[in-house]
Amino acid sequence: MTEPGPARRAPIRRLDRDTIDRIAAGEVVERPASVVKELIENAVDAGARRIVVRVRRGGLDRIEVVDDGFGIPAAELPLAIERHATSKLPPEGPIDSIPTLGFRGEALASIASVARLRLVSRPPEAAVASWIETEAGGPTTTGVEARDVGTTVEVHDLFARTPARRKFLRAPAAEQIELVATLERAYLARPSVALELEVDGRPSVSYPAADRWEAAAAAVLGPSFPAQSFRRDGELPGGGRWTAILGRPELAAPSFRRLFLSVNARPIQSRSLSAAVRAAFEGLMPRARYPVGLLRLDLPDERIDVNVHPTKREVRIAQERDLDDRLRREIRAALLLAPAPSTLSGPIPSRPPAPPIRRTLSAPLTEGPAPSLPPLQPPTPRLFEPPSPRALAPFPRSGGLELRGSVRALYWVAESPDGLLLIDQHAASERLVFESIRRSLAPARQHLVDPLTLELSARQHSALEAHGAPVAASGFEIDRFGPRQVRLRSVPVWAGHRAEAQWLLQLLDELADGGRPTVPDDPRDRILASVACHAAVRAGDVIDAGTLARIWSDLRALPEAPTTCPHGRPIAFEIPFSRIDRWFLRSGP
Repeated sequence: MTEPGPARRAPIRRLDRDTIDRIAAGEVVERPASVVKELIENAVDAGARRIVVRVRRGGLDRIEVVDDGFGIPAAELPLAIERHATSKLPPEGPIDSIPTLGFRGEALASIASVARLRLVSRPPEAAVASWIETEAGGPTTTGVEARDVGTTVEVHDLFARTPARRKFLRAPAAEQIELVATLERAYLARPSVALELEVDGRPSVSYPAADRWEAAAAAVLGPSFPAQSFRRDGELPGGGRWTAILGRPELAAPSFRRLFLSVNARPIQSRSLSAAVRAAFEGLMPRARYPVGLLRLDLPDERIDVNVHPTKREVRIAQERDLDDRLRREIRAALLLAPAPSTLSGPIPSRPPAPPIRRTLSAPLTEGPAPSLPPLQPPTPRLFEPPSPRALAPFPRSGGLELRGSVRALYWVAESPDGLLLIDQHAASERLVFESIRRSLAPARQHLVDPLTLELSARQHSALEAHGAPVAASGFEIDRFGPRQVRLRSVPVWAGHRAEAQWLLQLLDELADGGRPTVPDDPRDRILASVACHAAVRAGDVIDAGTLARIWSDLRALPEAPTTCPHGRPIAFEIPFSRIDRWFLRSGP
């Protein structure tokens, strides 16, 4: 079988201008958030102190960025939408010492090649504003209109003439969440500039100008964040300074998206810097959770190269390994000296420490809970590591299964005719909640006598707008109560266990991050799995044998007999008696 390929050698030819522009646009403009990022950076470089972003349908139909910067003269507007024309570099360079955020001269030209672009600007010396308009890199039209000093950029019908690109964009609600994340990164990199977002004609996000990093962090991460965080500043070897304001391990997030990095007031992404911060928390937070907060570096120009990525979201740092080691050690030291969680105010940690070992005796699963036994002594150290138990698949459906006790308010021990079962109470409950929601089985609700007013972050608010239906289906009854406030009137009750109000905020954080990555491909299932995780019985919750019996019985009744929670963790393990007999050198019962 021959591989497909050209029938003959094609000659080398120059690409036409339109093709070149579209290729360049693909490097810079990936989605509406990419457009907003580039336009915010242009506004900041123009000296803007306040930037307003207005979008419709998540930016797919319309994006408008308004600033109060020093504007562009009318004669320079045609140059502004040409590729590699910029006011931020002299024609001969240099490119190794760049004080501005933008410098390539590609942003407006790239946007104009894949959308209809209208640019309106007025410098201080002009009596009126001038405008220029173009569509998909075609001919331009110009004119004048009234406007205050500054610049407005309007982008209409992004990728409308390139449907192959547009079909890969996400739903407007998902694009809106990414827009908010873009504003958060820009604001925490340079909080002296006020940022506002309006969505479909309604105010959505407002970040006021701040002169303190703690105030900026509170605006993005919530008003309780400063009281639950610690700060560390220091000099860097080789020149420069760093500042970190990081949340205690109790505030850990499900992804790295809540850790904001910047270099010289430029928001960046860096695997090595993120890993260095995560390493400082080693052993103090679950392995699947990540630090929350911000890390700012101020480095000499000779130590960084900002010209390594078309969108400038990555930079190259000289002596990066030494920098990572220094940050890891310093952050670790600051974390260990930070106040203990019990002295901090704010939300209750989502996963409390496991209580002492407990045992509860019960009758077979078909009956209610039985009297509890006295606590057992902790087991003696093992002399050898026995073979791993096998995952339970499928659940035993024969009778005679009896609960024997609970360990650390997390694992339940049950006895079957063939062996011992270890059951993860959270995984079992989570799977049951997931299946119940997916089958549209309404949860029980407990109405709060005094409804709680919760302050949402911008991302949480966007996630609630995007995923309000599945959140409501999970049992949280919510009323809007201000621009970013909600009133919680009821919480879900699953298997007799009431959800905590704080879980709603954690759920919205996960939904804003796209749900957990280990859930099946169906986007709805990804959302429902996050909902189920926060509505289920939690690790550390003390539940009685009757409650677990009901959970287990309902799981056994499911037609597909699932063996894992929606995120892929096993629900139960079975250790056959035959294996236990071999461990104790017995030939049989």
